[in-house]
Amino acid sequence: MTDILELMDYVTGYGEIDIIRGVSVGIKRHEIACVIGPNGAGKSTLFKGIFGLLRARHGSIRFDGSDITNLAPSEVLRKGLSLVPQGRCNFPAMTVRENLEMGAFIRNDGNVPGDIERIMDKFPVLRKKANEMAGNLSGGEQQILEMGRALLLHPKLILLDEPSLGLAPKTTELVFEKISDINADGTTILIVEQNARRALSISHHAIVLELGKKRFEGTGEEIMHNEQVKRLYLGG
Repeated sequence: MTDILELMDYVTGYGEIDIIRGVSVGIKRHEIACVIGPNGAGKSTLFKGIFGLLRARHGSIRFDGSDITNLAPSEVLRKGLSLVPQGRCNFPAMTVRENLEMGAFIRNDGNVPGDIERIMDKFPVLRKKANEMAGNLSGGEQQILEMGRALLLHPKLILLDEPSLGLAPKTTELVFEKISDINADGTTILIVEQNARRALSISHHAIVLELGKKRFEGTGEEIMHNEQVKRLYLGG
């Protein structure tokens, strides 16, 4: 499989401070990959840089064969790369169906209603709650809504930033099942996640960040059983 996303000696940060300090990594087409590491490692900053919310200070980002370094987020979206940010990011005073409609805001074709129906078929809870305000959904239901909304743009790659944040264990399990389902349909997924063991368990590829640098890399299983990783990041 070829790389759909490639970072080469990538550096970005805030103000005068470099947070991501020379990361090089390739994410293969159709895989689930995860980025784990301690708080402050730069995981969410990495995603903001990939999506164009932060400018590169050095290095480059290639996506699906094109250089997307420092493209605006709207252009990154049009290339087929979507971001589901950390925390709830829906329109709470709009219904579930209206939120899905908003997910297709850059589309100008006539297939959006049919695509929304297919998303609700894939995630039955969204059909059940279609006319409820998004802000009244549970945390897990909101996360599923936000993933479903991202799919309205038919992305080739979805960045998921802390999808299990604030969720109960049972709900976390449901969200990870849906992530696997999305990937099974052919969408590449890159996850930043504090629940490292669960993320590694579904990932084909894993990267460990520490202080803005890549510390370890391997398959999800390799990283899960790496003694140093277990000791430093997985609680032994």
